[in-house]
Amino acid sequence: MFYCLFLMVFLGFLCLCLVRKHVFLCLISLEFIIIYLLVIVFMYCLMYYSCMYMYILMMTFFVCEGALGLGLMILFVRCHSNDYLNSMMLW
Repeated sequence: MFYCLFLMVFLGFLCLCLVRKHVFLCLISLEFIIIYLLVIVFMYCLMYYSCMYMYILMMTFFVCEGALGLGLMILFVRCHSNDYLNSMMLW
């Protein structure tokens, strides 16, 4: 089960590396990675009977990260009128 979850995280990283055209697609692949990392932490908490405080703390950070990413994307679209990563001149 864990191998399948780690494979999904790896595929998310691969998707993040290959899809480099739009900011929105990069954010979607980051959220894909984060959802599977959250599932891995949840399975770990269930398996070892540990408390769910770490799970709730990580969920809070991941929600804040998603909201920050969407806010930055909206700011970027308002400033540059598109969501292409090439218009940022990062490379």
